[in-house]
Amino acid sequence: MFETLTERLSQTLASVTGRAKLTDENIQSTLSEIRTALLEADVALSVVTEFVEKVRARAIGQEVSRSLSPGQVFTKIVSDELIRVMGSESDSLELSVQPPAVILLAGLQGSGKTTTAAKLALWLRQREKKSVMMVSADVYRPAAIDQLAVLAREAEAAFHDSSPDQKPVDIVSSAVASAKKQFMDVLIVDTAGRLHIDEQMMTEIRNLHTALSPVETLFIVDSMTGQDAAATARSFNEAVPLTGVILTKADGDARGGAALSVRSVTGKPIKFMAVGEKIDALEAFYPDRVASRILGMGDVLSLIEEAEQKIDKKKANRLARKISKRKRFDLNDFRDQIQQMSNLGGVTSLLDKMPGMGNLANAAQEKVNDSMFVQMEAIINSMTPKERHYPDNINGSRKKRISAGSGTQIQDVNRLLKQHKQMQKMMHKLTRKGGMANMMRGMQGAAPPGRGGFPRM
Repeated sequence: MFETLTERLSQTLASVTGRAKLTDENIQSTLSEIRTALLEADVALSVVTEFVEKVRARAIGQEVSRSLSPGQVFTKIVSDELIRVMGSESDSLELSVQPPAVILLAGLQGSGKTTTAAKLALWLRQREKKSVMMVSADVYRPAAIDQLAVLAREAEAAFHDSSPDQKPVDIVSSAVASAKKQFMDVLIVDTAGRLHIDEQMMTEIRNLHTALSPVETLFIVDSMTGQDAAATARSFNEAVPLTGVILTKADGDARGGAALSVRSVTGKPIKFMAVGEKIDALEAFYPDRVASRILGMGDVLSLIEEAEQKIDKKKANRLARKISKRKRFDLNDFRDQIQQMSNLGGVTSLLDKMPGMGNLANAAQEKVNDSMFVQMEAIINSMTPKERHYPDNINGSRKKRISAGSGTQIQDVNRLLKQHKQMQKMMHKLTRKGGMANMMRGMQGAAPPGRGGFPRM
């Protein structure tokens, strides 16, 4: 996420971080490079100009000149300004109203509204413990209603059925009545999109807003559209009073222009960002955490929160007990670890959130991508239970059968067995002389204060 901007800013700031003294000359040079990096990231020109001027004003002031490490203070100033541009703090959803709290989703066609509706429903169910109903007011796009119905089942949310021959206003009025009757906490309304902004679209969204009086009106925007996202959000905000923005496809956005432009241009907070295709790939937007990731400093808090939500604690505790008793780390355990990593977004997502590892995410993706984990799991699934428990007994003929069953080559099977052997040795070392206990104590000490440490693994 934001790889291009991260790389450029990290290189630029590295040139001043270690300096004992900052001069007008190197400040001007660094600011010029920051300006270029932001423009290349497709950040709106007005945002770039204001950002650079604010950094300049602080950099030439007493704040830096009196510091013992001015280079580091300069980096902090850049971080502070990134946070300011994206919003000083996270804005949560306003749900403290008489239920059902109506959330209206708006945006252009192809921005990911329908998928985001399901992601938001799941997030509300899991994180806020809310009962959620979903309804589609899109009577134009073929199968839009059916698509939302399927996604509602996946998110385990209630679904209010509708049909293309109904009027959108009638659909949502019926949905509100149904949500009240079923005592739903939240009603999410998915609306029709267009390929471009037109008066018919704006009139319809205004009519829906009037009929619903939603507590939240969220603009769904494809983050890869860069500064165009901010311009489109501004147009929607002129039609209906938006309360926030959800950035979609943020995991595919190497530039970051939308994240750095939307808040400043519209004055509306970014509340969530979608970071993958899976239905659970939705994150609350924390400006300070995103700024940290942009500067290659990681995002440990988000990593911990993800682990708390997505790691199968029963499997993790079972493995910990097994290793502590020096039992065999077999291929069933290895497969569990692959699945746990996949649940956390894969190796690239993990590196992106780990301090100092941001620049390694691209390099890791070139050598270790998530398709490799899918292949490894397929190989293990092609083995018999006995082979998974006693991998040392897998001979040439068995390897041939396993490779054929998993659609891979014998070399792939050999590679997996070698990787398992290496991990088995590492687990064995952890059990010697209190290695596992020492490692867990170290992880607890590394956790940020007030978070209760890392989740048990």
